Amino acid sequence: MPQGILVLIPTLLSESNPADVLPDLAIQYINSIKNFVVEDIKTARRFLKKVNKNIVIDDLVFHVLNKHTKYEELDFMLHDATIGNTVGLMSEAGLPGVADPGSNLVALAHAKGIIVKPLAGPSSIFMALMASGLNGQSFAFNGYLPRDENNCRKTLLMLESRAHKESQSQIFMETPYRNNRIFDIIISTLKPETKLCVASDISAVSESIFTKKIKDWKKQKPDLNKRPSIFIIQ
Repeated sequence: MPQGILVLIPTLLSESNPADVLPDLAIQYINSIKNFVVEDIKTARRFLKKVNKNIVIDDLVFHVLNKHTKYEELDFMLHDATIGNTVGLMSEAGLPGVADPGSNLVALAHAKGIIVKPLAGPSSIFMALMASGLNGQSFAFNGYLPRDENNCRKTLLMLESRAHKESQSQIFMETPYRNNRIFDIIISTLKPETKLCVASDISAVSESIFTKKIKDWKKQKPDLNKRPSIFIIQ
């Protein structure tokens, strides 16, 4: 039996032109794969049509993999790959498996002996780090900080301590509509000399990426409401 493949397909971070952001190989795979595992079917269909307006959506099969998916459902999603076909895994935005529930499917693919093929593409986490001017040799992605304000402040102080002691960039994110809240907590919690990078709307026309000390951010606060953002401290 031929060996199947799970292709990890990058998606857009913003309303960009796919040809400006995605490599040719990713577009080739998108045009040939018939079976996709996605976070949201509506978003996935819109993305595929943007890549190729001639794609016949009704000819494609979609499986939903999100934070509510049970582990026992993953086996069925990989069925086509177990019989030698190619399955595409897509995140809601950016790279699958990075800050994304797709990592569980990738782990199962390895366990089943399915070839895992990662494709290059945009990642808000790594693009923010690249442009931050902060340490790209040693860094940690911490996901979302605690919702409770006291716990959030404690976590920030812990990350700040680690960033200073180890010279390690600490990366985290927040739900876009809570960005202004987390920004206020950050600048009222961290030391004046700590550096903070705020990278918003990465790859969009409205993209902004700035790194300043906390004391300088206090002089001019940005409006980050509903703008997908990455935060990095060091």
